[in-house]
Amino acid sequence: MRLLVVEDELPIADFVRRGLEAEGYAVEHASDGVEGERLAVAGDVDLVILDLMLPGRDGLSVLEGIRRAKPALPVILLTARGGVEDKVAGLDTGANDYVTKPFSFEELTARVRAHLRTPLQGESTVLEAAGVRLDLLSRRVQRDGGAVELTAREFELLAYLMRHPNQVLSREQILNAVWGYDFDPGTNVVEVYVGYLRRKLALPGGPAPIETVRSVGYRFAAR
Repeated sequence: MRLLVVEDELPIADFVRRGLEAEGYAVEHASDGVEGERLAVAGDVDLVILDLMLPGRDGLSVLEGIRRAKPALPVILLTARGGVEDKVAGLDTGANDYVTKPFSFEELTARVRAHLRTPLQGESTVLEAAGVRLDLLSRRVQRDGGAVELTAREFELLAYLMRHPNQVLSREQILNAVWGYDFDPGTNVVEVYVGYLRRKLALPGGPAPIETVRSVGYRFAAR
């Protein structure tokens, strides 16, 4: 799949590009609205991630041009404008989705997967391992059949761990994927939320399947 990122803030663009490439996508980047619209309309692109505040041509104008040329091309708006009016304007202009900065990379990739998914691809929307069942659409979680109530951030953390079963993930990887590019790297928020998850997923005689790998990170043990 080929993705186009139209973003003038280079640190953000580089963060998104590197993350998406690590997920297996081919990524092209444009740093202004004129070039972004040209690449989206003329290029072989499967999805566009589009900032609203761009030099050359603003994001809504770019979106209008994309919709005239390619009505079915998925477009996700990625912007610091989080007001209801901004979201309504973007969606009314033809955006498929809206992600507000600051954002977690895991949320962004989940939305990318959702908009690229077709019936033929058939990607599962349910993750199951070690007695844990996580439904990505209903956002419901169960442990051995019992409901587990999670906050939005706890859900994203668990989903990220379960998408990489038996793989050791560093706290930096988890921080970037779940909390986003602009979070303080010195924070202990990963440790805190792993603790929350362990308590909520634990059963009498059955600890949560989230293991600590000393000096490295964490692993979801999908035995």
